[in-house]
Parts: sequence; structure tokens; C-alpha cells
Amino acid sequence: MTIYTIGVYGSTEDEFFTKLIENHIDLFCDIRQRRGVRGRQYAFVNSQYLQNKLAELGIGYLYEKRYAPTKAIREMQWAEDKEEHLTKKSRIVLGYAFCCGYEQLILKKENLDELMDAFKDSQRVALFCLESHPEACHRSLLANRIYQKYGLEIVHL
Repeated sequence: MTIYTIGVYGSTEDEFFTKLIENHIDLFCDIRQRRGVRGRQYAFVNSQYLQNKLAELGIGYLYEKRYAPTKAIREMQWAEDKEEHLTKKSRIVLGYAFCCGYEQLILKKENLDELMDAFKDSQRVALFCLESHPEACHRSLLANRIYQKYGLEIVHL
């Protein structure tokens, strides 16, 4: 099994779905807190449209909200972004406080074996959130933990 990570910011609908198709993704794991995006530019990743499109492409869909950062964790990042004069879309790395909070409140709490069991029938799983840079998103933290525990290859799309 290979774990891929993918964000949407900076992609068109065609570019986004082409990445999934070209990399033969067979399971799409949505790890966002909220499954909607404001505005028309990224409407294709709003929950119902996204799930319908993935079904059309023969790609399974799994929503794992328990791996989304809580509001308290996100607020840690917002505070650091404000201090650094960054926007969510311009950030290229996560802050120390966010990483520590995600580690303590999500990764140490959740049973990763259960997540991997949900992936068991898949060969190419994409972890999805919004940020274009994987290092600016919690999906990279989850992917790194999967690599550490299971030694699976990680590919950032």
C-alpha cells in the first residue's frame, strides 16, 4: 500500500481529479473538519459533489473526521499565522504549537490500527485536506505517523 497526500488550493477541478486518476488512487480519505469550501473556485471538493465525482471515477470515499484538527488546535495555528503575517493559503509549514497540539490531542489519542484496517482493501490511499503544501497541513503529520508505524511509502501530490 502507498499513502498519497493531496490538497486542493492552487488546483483546478481537472488538475485535481487528473492527479487522482494518474496515480491510480483507489481510496480517497477526507480528513477535513468541515467538508465544504466557501466560494465557487473549489466547489468541486464540497462533500456531495466530491463523493459523486469520486464514485463516477471508481474511487472509494472515506470520511475520517477524527483525524481533523480541533478548533482549539486550529486556533493555535491561526495565532502563529497572525504573528507571522501569513494567510492560510500562503503558509508553507505548520507552526510548532499546532504540531504539538495535533500530536497530543489527535495522534496519541486515536487508534491508527483502526484507520489502517479501513484502508486494508486499498492499494493507493489519498489523504485529503485543503492546503496546497503538505507541510502546511495536518495530512503530512498523519502521513508521517503512518510511515513511522507501518513503513508505508508516502507520496505528496
